[in-house]
Amino acid sequence: MSAFPEPAMAEVGGKPPRNWRAFAMLVGLITIPLIAVDQLSKIYISNHMMMYESIPIIPNWFDITYTQNPGAAFSMFANFPPVFRTVFLFALSATAIVVLLVMIAQTDEISLISVAFALVLAGASGNLIDRAIRGRVIDFIRVHYFDASYPIFNVADSAITIGVILIILSTFFSKKETSTAS
Repeated sequence: MSAFPEPAMAEVGGKPPRNWRAFAMLVGLITIPLIAVDQLSKIYISNHMMMYESIPIIPNWFDITYTQNPGAAFSMFANFPPVFRTVFLFALSATAIVVLLVMIAQTDEISLISVAFALVLAGASGNLIDRAIRGRVIDFIRVHYFDASYPIFNVADSAITIGVILIILSTFFSKKETSTAS
């Protein structure tokens, strides 16, 4: 017997019942562990490094550099008034989290797109937690080539980026399947 009861077989409103097992697996095995890794890594960095301290991991390529970002990705909105920035980014993140939870809950089976939604949910949640606790997001992963540097990011940002890439890939694959089926 499964820990998750099978959904009732009757259809409601013409739609098949939701698959709560898929929801539990996506949130329990992807979203929550990524939020934990994101938050634990940020706590470790903030407790063991000074602001702007940098530790080379692969010289001239990859460093751990502690920074805090008051804005969104790539410091967007960092120069906006703090009240506007805070309200806007909280509202945007909270809306994204609700929409993603609904989309994951409505999935019938685990697919590339549902995994992508779980990744984006983890990233949005991790960065929202930072904003709620610290008022800023802790970033620490620096990828660069000597002085040419990509913006510093964190585990949550990585989850969002990978999720968006998977959404784009799934769009290409679904178009290919649709066009071959016609």
